[in-house]
Amino acid sequence: MSDVDPRKSTVIVGLSGGVDSAVTALLLQQQGYRVEGLFMRNWEDDDSDTHCTAEADLADAAQVCETLNIPLHQVNFAARYKQQVFDDCLREFAAGRTPNPDVLCNREIKFNAFLDHALRLGADLVATGHYARIRRGPDGAELHRGLDARKDQSYFLHLVREDALARTLFPLGELEKTVVRRMAEDAGFDNFEKKDSTGICFIGERDFADFLSRYVQAEPGIIATVDGHVVGEHRGLSFYTLGQRQGLGIGGRPGSSGPWYVVDKDMPGNRLIVAEGHQHPALFAPALQTEPVSWINGPPAETTFRCSAQIRYRQPAQACTVTQDADGCCGVRFDTPQRAITPGQSVVFYRDSRCLGGGIIVTPTDTAGQQREHTTQA
Repeated sequence: MSDVDPRKSTVIVGLSGGVDSAVTALLLQQQGYRVEGLFMRNWEDDDSDTHCTAEADLADAAQVCETLNIPLHQVNFAARYKQQVFDDCLREFAAGRTPNPDVLCNREIKFNAFLDHALRLGADLVATGHYARIRRGPDGAELHRGLDARKDQSYFLHLVREDALARTLFPLGELEKTVVRRMAEDAGFDNFEKKDSTGICFIGERDFADFLSRYVQAEPGIIATVDGHVVGEHRGLSFYTLGQRQGLGIGGRPGSSGPWYVVDKDMPGNRLIVAEGHQHPALFAPALQTEPVSWINGPPAETTFRCSAQIRYRQPAQACTVTQDADGCCGVRFDTPQRAITPGQSVVFYRDSRCLGGGIIVTPTDTAGQQREHTTQA
């Protein structure tokens, strides 16, 4: 934060082994902070076919610390990650929803467990390589979008508490990724060309359906169109998400004029509902309902207010009207119908660059707040 004196502050940086956290440590050291690194081991594979690159990532983190001449701590949060993030996600998948592990990981691990551990090690502040910004506002630490719109990660940070943000630094929030890579190369970091991670938080890149099948029982059923015609068989509703096109196994049907997309899940009937065409009306809904919303700086004073929202990462901000109820849940009505509103994912609210908070999507709805029904009687 702006009122922190770097010369008197120790910052522990969460070093993942990637280029972003490496440059975070570099920048803070250049700004005069006493910098230390901490490598978190948060996933332990239970088979010999390892997809997790923890050892290679640790080696990259160690090379960064050696180059900067700073200490490197290590901690294992695997049990906590499994209990507080992974098990919760499995329950969501089993219920037919599509959770976001990265959002939960930020709340429970990176800005809870990591923060607490760093403070015990003597840190005044923590830092990560997220592309976001923190500003001091009248209600405390505010979360803002990173300036690089292609890399902005505020969507994944909307569940982080204000008091945790107040102890956090995001040095990359003002930078573009191309600049970050160049700084890493100039600093002599071995990982300056390392590919960005696109897998599940801490689990790595792998065939997700095969991975999930180790934990969630597959219950095959029929694939039906919105008109009730059977067109195929699914492997289990947990393995599909709304808007999905790939992996349905129903392409090239006689009379088909375009690709098929998942538009709904009939959980009681164990049917996957599909529609043909990227712009099929069944893919769109004008509104949604949330679980209780987490507001970073407290809920807006108005029961009904205007703002913008995202229902997925990297989606352009969508103008909407939000109505809060007495339980803290929200109805969100968009100016333009939204494609593939997905239960289990997050809707995140913004005013200009500021992230207000967000909540888990329960269901898409019509403008009157009634759940949309795409399924028909077979």
